[in-house]
Amino acid sequence: MNHAVVSPAEWLVARKALLAKEKELTRRRDELNKARLALPWVKVEKNYVFDAPEGKVALADLFDGRSQLIVQHFMWRADQGQGCVGCSFEADHVDGALPHLEHHDVSYVRISRAPLADIEAFRRRMGWHARWASSWDSDFNYDFHVSFTKEELAKGEVYYNYRMTEASIEELPGLSVFYKDDAGNIFHTYSSYGRGNEEVIGTYMYLDVAPKGRNEENGMDWVRHHDRYAKVEPVDSCCASEAA
Repeated sequence: MNHAVVSPAEWLVARKALLAKEKELTRRRDELNKARLALPWVKVEKNYVFDAPEGKVALADLFDGRSQLIVQHFMWRADQGQGCVGCSFEADHVDGALPHLEHHDVSYVRISRAPLADIEAFRRRMGWHARWASSWDSDFNYDFHVSFTKEELAKGEVYYNYRMTEASIEELPGLSVFYKDDAGNIFHTYSSYGRGNEEVIGTYMYLDVAPKGRNEENGMDWVRHHDRYAKVEPVDSCCASEAA
Protein backbone atom coordinates (compact mmCIF):
# COMPACT_ATOMS: atom_id res chain seq x y z
CA MET A 1 0.00 0.00 0.00
CA ASN A 2 1.30 3.44 -0.96
CA HIS A 3 0.01 5.76 1.75
CA ALA A 4 0.99 9.09 3.30
CA VAL A 5 3.03 8.77 6.52
CA VAL A 6 3.00 11.86 8.75
CA SER A 7 3.91 12.98 12.25
CA PRO A 8 1.54 12.28 15.18
CA ALA A 9 0.59 15.97 15.28
CA GLU A 10 -0.31 16.02 11.58
CA TRP A 11 -2.24 12.77 11.96
CA LEU A 12 -4.25 14.27 14.83
CA VAL A 13 -5.31 17.24 12.69
CA ALA A 14 -6.50 14.91 9.92
CA ARG A 15 -8.22 12.59 12.38
CA LYS A 16 -10.16 15.44 14.02
CA ALA A 17 -11.30 16.67 10.62
CA LEU A 18 -12.60 13.19 9.84
CA LEU A 19 -14.21 12.97 13.30
CA ALA A 20 -16.29 16.05 12.52
CA LYS A 21 -17.62 14.28 9.41
CA GLU A 22 -18.30 11.11 11.41
CA LYS A 23 -20.26 13.08 14.02
CA GLU A 24 -22.31 14.69 11.27
CA LEU A 25 -23.05 11.26 9.82
CA THR A 26 -24.16 10.06 13.27
CA ARG A 27 -26.56 12.99 13.58
CA ARG A 28 -27.88 12.40 10.08
CA ARG A 29 -28.38 8.70 10.89
CA ASP A 30 -30.37 9.66 14.00
CA GLU A 31 -32.54 11.91 11.84
CA LEU A 32 -32.99 9.12 9.28
CA ASN A 33 -33.99 6.67 12.01
CA LYS A 34 -36.65 9.10 13.27
CA ALA A 35 -37.99 9.48 9.73
CA ARG A 36 -38.07 5.70 9.33
CA LEU A 37 -40.08 5.31 12.54
CA ALA A 38 -42.49 7.95 11.28
CA LEU A 39 -43.30 6.04 8.06
CA PRO A 40 -46.98 5.15 7.63
CA TRP A 41 -47.94 1.48 7.85
CA VAL A 42 -49.86 -0.84 5.54
CA LYS A 43 -52.23 -3.43 6.98
CA VAL A 44 -51.45 -6.96 5.81
CA GLU A 45 -54.75 -8.32 4.55
CA LYS A 46 -53.58 -11.59 2.99
CA ASN A 47 -53.32 -14.70 5.15
CA TYR A 48 -49.81 -15.92 4.41
CA VAL A 49 -49.06 -19.52 5.45
CA PHE A 50 -45.56 -21.02 5.61
CA ASP A 51 -43.98 -24.42 6.14
CA ALA A 52 -41.95 -24.62 9.35
CA PRO A 53 -40.40 -27.51 11.29
CA GLU A 54 -43.46 -27.53 13.59
CA GLY A 55 -45.89 -27.62 10.63
CA LYS A 56 -47.99 -25.00 8.84
CA VAL A 57 -47.68 -21.55 10.42
CA ALA A 58 -49.24 -18.17 9.65
CA LEU A 59 -47.40 -14.89 9.53
CA ALA A 60 -48.90 -14.08 12.94
CA ASP A 61 -47.29 -17.21 14.42
CA LEU A 62 -43.82 -16.04 13.39
CA PHE A 63 -44.07 -13.16 15.88
CA ASP A 64 -43.73 -15.83 18.61
CA GLY A 65 -45.62 -13.75 21.18
CA ARG A 66 -43.81 -10.50 20.41
CA SER A 67 -45.18 -7.38 18.72
CA GLN A 68 -42.38 -6.84 16.19
CA LEU A 69 -41.00 -9.12 13.48
CA ILE A 70 -37.98 -8.79 11.21
CA VAL A 71 -37.91 -11.04 8.13
CA GLN A 72 -34.80 -11.74 6.12
CA HIS A 73 -35.86 -12.54 2.57
CA PHE A 74 -33.21 -15.20 2.09
CA MET A 75 -32.41 -16.05 -1.54
CA TRP A 76 -32.39 -19.76 -2.26
CA ARG A 77 -30.19 -20.97 -5.13
CA ALA A 78 -32.16 -23.93 -6.49
CA ASP A 79 -29.51 -24.34 -9.19
CA GLN A 80 -26.91 -24.94 -6.47
CA GLY A 81 -29.05 -26.65 -3.84
CA GLN A 82 -27.97 -24.13 -1.21
CA GLY A 83 -28.57 -20.63 0.08
CA CYS A 84 -27.15 -17.61 -1.69
CA VAL A 85 -23.63 -16.67 -0.58
CA GLY A 86 -24.52 -13.02 0.07
CA CYS A 87 -27.62 -13.85 2.09
CA SER A 88 -25.57 -16.38 4.04
CA PHE A 89 -22.99 -13.68 4.75
CA GLU A 90 -25.75 -11.55 6.28
CA ALA A 91 -27.18 -14.54 8.17
CA ASP A 92 -23.81 -15.23 9.81
CA HIS A 93 -24.27 -12.04 11.85
CA VAL A 94 -27.64 -12.85 13.40
CA ASP A 95 -27.33 -15.60 16.02
CA GLY A 96 -25.45 -13.44 18.52
CA ALA A 97 -28.10 -10.73 18.24
CA LEU A 98 -31.08 -13.05 18.74
CA PRO A 99 -31.28 -13.00 22.57
CA HIS A 100 -30.98 -9.21 22.55
CA LEU A 101 -33.70 -8.80 19.93
CA GLU A 102 -36.02 -11.29 21.59
CA HIS A 103 -35.71 -9.60 24.98
CA HIS A 104 -36.50 -6.29 23.32
CA ASP A 105 -39.84 -7.45 21.86
CA VAL A 106 -38.46 -8.30 18.39
CA SER A 107 -38.65 -11.70 16.69
CA TYR A 108 -36.50 -12.60 13.71
CA VAL A 109 -37.10 -15.18 10.99
CA ARG A 110 -35.69 -16.12 7.62
CA ILE A 111 -38.10 -16.90 4.81
CA SER A 112 -37.07 -18.62 1.59
CA ARG A 113 -38.93 -19.90 -1.41
CA ALA A 114 -37.54 -23.42 -1.17
CA PRO A 115 -38.65 -26.83 0.16
CA LEU A 116 -38.39 -26.96 3.95
CA ALA A 117 -36.23 -30.09 3.89
CA ASP A 118 -33.62 -28.29 1.77
CA ILE A 119 -33.70 -25.27 4.07
CA GLU A 120 -33.27 -27.40 7.19
CA ALA A 121 -30.34 -29.32 5.70
CA PHE A 122 -28.56 -26.09 4.80
CA ARG A 123 -29.31 -24.53 8.21
CA ARG A 124 -27.70 -27.53 9.92
CA ARG A 125 -24.70 -27.32 7.62
CA MET A 126 -24.17 -23.65 8.46
CA GLY A 127 -24.82 -24.12 12.19
CA TRP A 128 -27.42 -21.34 12.43
CA HIS A 129 -30.11 -21.19 15.12
CA ALA A 130 -32.44 -18.46 13.85
CA ARG A 131 -35.94 -19.53 12.87
CA TRP A 132 -36.43 -20.31 9.17
CA ALA A 133 -39.65 -20.95 7.24
CA SER A 134 -40.50 -21.88 3.67
CA SER A 135 -42.73 -19.75 1.45
CA TRP A 136 -42.74 -22.41 -1.27
CA ASP A 137 -46.55 -22.52 -1.54
CA SER A 138 -47.12 -18.84 -0.75
CA ASP A 139 -47.30 -15.55 -2.64
CA PHE A 140 -45.23 -13.92 0.09
CA ASN A 141 -41.97 -13.58 -1.87
CA TYR A 142 -43.75 -12.22 -4.92
CA ASP A 143 -45.86 -9.76 -2.95
CA PHE A 144 -42.75 -8.36 -1.28
CA HIS A 145 -40.86 -8.17 -4.58
CA VAL A 146 -37.97 -10.51 -3.86
CA SER A 147 -39.03 -13.34 -6.21
CA PHE A 148 -39.94 -12.92 -9.86
CA THR A 149 -41.97 -14.98 -12.30
CA LYS A 150 -40.58 -16.28 -15.58
CA GLU A 151 -42.92 -13.87 -17.36
CA GLU A 152 -41.45 -10.92 -15.45
CA LEU A 153 -37.89 -12.03 -16.15
CA ALA A 154 -38.68 -12.49 -19.84
CA LYS A 155 -39.45 -8.78 -20.04
CA GLY A 156 -35.88 -8.00 -18.89
CA GLU A 157 -36.96 -5.81 -15.97
CA VAL A 158 -38.55 -6.49 -12.59
CA TYR A 159 -39.87 -4.28 -9.81
CA TYR A 160 -37.19 -4.29 -7.11
CA ASN A 161 -36.05 -1.71 -4.56
CA TYR A 162 -39.02 0.51 -5.45
CA ARG A 163 -38.15 0.84 -9.13
CA MET A 164 -37.98 -1.17 -12.34
CA THR A 165 -34.53 -2.69 -12.71
CA GLU A 166 -32.75 -5.25 -14.87
CA ALA A 167 -32.70 -8.77 -13.45
CA SER A 168 -31.67 -12.17 -14.74
CA ILE A 169 -32.21 -14.34 -11.65
CA GLU A 170 -35.45 -15.43 -10.00
CA GLU A 171 -34.72 -13.95 -6.58
CA LEU A 172 -32.99 -11.02 -4.92
CA PRO A 173 -32.39 -10.21 -1.23
CA GLY A 174 -34.37 -8.03 1.11
CA LEU A 175 -35.50 -7.37 4.64
CA SER A 176 -39.05 -6.62 5.78
CA VAL A 177 -40.45 -5.53 9.13
CA PHE A 178 -43.91 -6.05 10.61
CA TYR A 179 -45.90 -5.02 13.69
CA LYS A 180 -48.77 -6.92 15.36
CA ASP A 181 -51.17 -5.06 17.64
CA ASP A 182 -53.10 -6.43 20.61
CA ALA A 183 -56.09 -7.22 18.38
CA GLY A 184 -53.93 -9.41 16.14
CA ASN A 185 -53.80 -7.00 13.20
CA ILE A 186 -50.51 -7.14 11.29
CA PHE A 187 -48.92 -4.15 9.58
CA HIS A 188 -46.04 -3.92 7.13
CA THR A 189 -43.86 -1.08 8.42
CA TYR A 190 -40.63 -1.20 6.41
CA SER A 191 -38.67 -3.04 3.72
CA SER A 192 -35.18 -2.55 2.34
CA TYR A 193 -33.33 -4.19 -0.52
CA GLY A 194 -29.87 -4.44 -2.06
CA ARG A 195 -27.32 -2.33 -0.24
CA GLY A 196 -30.03 -1.09 2.09
CA ASN A 197 -29.21 -4.00 4.41
CA GLU A 198 -25.46 -3.38 4.70
CA GLU A 199 -25.59 -1.93 8.20
CA VAL A 200 -26.77 -5.24 9.66
CA ILE A 201 -23.61 -6.90 8.30
CA GLY A 202 -21.05 -6.34 11.04
CA THR A 203 -18.12 -7.64 8.99
CA TYR A 204 -18.51 -4.69 6.63
CA MET A 205 -18.52 -2.25 9.53
CA TYR A 206 -15.19 -3.69 10.71
CA LEU A 207 -13.72 -3.69 7.20
CA ASP A 208 -14.71 -0.05 6.76
CA VAL A 209 -12.25 0.92 9.54
CA ALA A 210 -9.49 -1.48 8.42
CA PRO A 211 -6.59 -0.04 6.36
CA LYS A 212 -7.63 -1.75 3.11
CA GLY A 213 -11.34 -1.13 3.61
CA ARG A 214 -13.67 -3.54 1.85
CA ASN A 215 -11.04 -4.25 -0.79
CA GLU A 216 -13.52 -5.53 -3.38
CA GLU A 217 -13.73 -4.71 -7.06
CA ASN A 218 -17.21 -6.03 -7.81
CA GLY A 219 -19.45 -5.93 -4.72
CA MET A 220 -18.96 -8.96 -2.43
CA ASP A 221 -16.57 -10.62 -4.90
CA TRP A 222 -14.56 -12.11 -2.04
CA VAL A 223 -17.42 -13.54 0.03
CA ARG A 224 -17.88 -17.32 0.41
CA HIS A 225 -20.03 -19.52 2.60
CA HIS A 226 -18.19 -19.57 5.91
CA ASP A 227 -17.35 -23.29 5.49
CA ARG A 228 -15.93 -22.77 2.00
CA TYR A 229 -13.09 -20.28 2.43
CA ALA A 230 -10.51 -23.06 2.30
CA LYS A 231 -11.83 -24.17 -1.08
CA VAL A 232 -11.14 -22.57 -4.44
CA GLU A 233 -14.57 -21.79 -5.85
CA PRO A 234 -15.88 -19.24 -8.35
CA VAL A 235 -17.67 -16.18 -7.05
CA ASP A 236 -21.43 -16.63 -6.80
CA SER A 237 -22.87 -14.27 -9.42
CA CYS A 238 -25.75 -13.32 -7.11
CA CYS A 239 -23.34 -11.43 -4.86
CA ALA A 240 -22.75 -8.75 -7.48
CA SER A 241 -26.51 -8.42 -7.85
CA GLU A 242 -26.93 -7.96 -4.10
CA ALA A 243 -24.49 -5.06 -4.11
CA ALA A 244 -26.69 -3.08 -6.50
